[in-house]
Amino acid sequence: MNGEPLAVEADGIVKRFGTLEAVAGVSFSVARGEVFAFLGPNGAGKSTTINMLCTLARPTAGRARVAGFDVVARPKAVRRHIGLVFQEQTLDEQLTANENLRFHAVLYRVRRTEVGSRIAHVLELVGLADRGDDLVSTFSGGMARRLEIARALLHTPDVLFLDEPTIGLDPQTRTLMWEDVLRMRDEEGVTVFLTTHYMDEAEYADRIAIIDYGRIVALDTPSRLKAGIGADRVELQTADDPTALRALTDAGYDVRANQSGMTIVIADGEAAVASLIGAAHVPVRHVHVHRPTLDDVFLNFTGREIREQSSDGHSMMQRAWASRHR
Repeated sequence: MNGEPLAVEADGIVKRFGTLEAVAGVSFSVARGEVFAFLGPNGAGKSTTINMLCTLARPTAGRARVAGFDVVARPKAVRRHIGLVFQEQTLDEQLTANENLRFHAVLYRVRRTEVGSRIAHVLELVGLADRGDDLVSTFSGGMARRLEIARALLHTPDVLFLDEPTIGLDPQTRTLMWEDVLRMRDEEGVTVFLTTHYMDEAEYADRIAIIDYGRIVALDTPSRLKAGIGADRVELQTADDPTALRALTDAGYDVRANQSGMTIVIADGEAAVASLIGAAHVPVRHVHVHRPTLDDVFLNFTGREIREQSSDGHSMMQRAWASRHR
């Protein structure tokens, strides 16, 4: 990472539950100020890894450091330097937004002289500056999620962990929430480590680690991951597909017939469309350019599409966090 200090370091960390190896020796590092995503299906080991990094679970083997502190040797120091947003909501709905934040400030020993300004700042960051005196019970799911992120930022953490932060939210609300997250990364300088099974959400990350069956199977920027699995595909339907297929093949294109027409595999498909239409020598009725997506990347590395995520008993971890972080 160009000699910069690291926010998160994992070296061969393993987690076993009896004979089950939930995390099988993963290694990675996250630079300060980076948005880093763990992308994978339910049961892949994402949340178990985050639990070890947040000191909610002890590694069976391997070592990890967060904000410069060993997660086993210095767990209290790690907790002081991180913020954590769970999959499930943990706000008190019978309190106002301000009251929820003030309670968190007491737990994290935020200086009394700074509490008011910090609350105002984090509410501004997540677009809730005008809702501080409202009961959380009146908030939408998206607003409550943004308040949880504000709460996690209140004590100025070095690393913010987001475990499936937008699960259950509609796409528009997810987009708005990510605008908040990226803005706070820029303004607060916080490192963001998230787990997700949403492909579009992973696109916000600077780098993505694809994890499956407890192992990291790929790790790179979104653009490099997509570029690494091949060229674009251009689908054509014409007035005379057999003739077009022969003409395009004779012109040197990589053409494959399919049920609805043909597919041409080519770099920069959008730029090539005009040339393909001209080389087909027959009227073209339909053109579609398909560029590699993270879905294609996941399929390429795992041999299947990502499975739908679901809640898997994080309330126990949440209770453990509440009892330990004081």
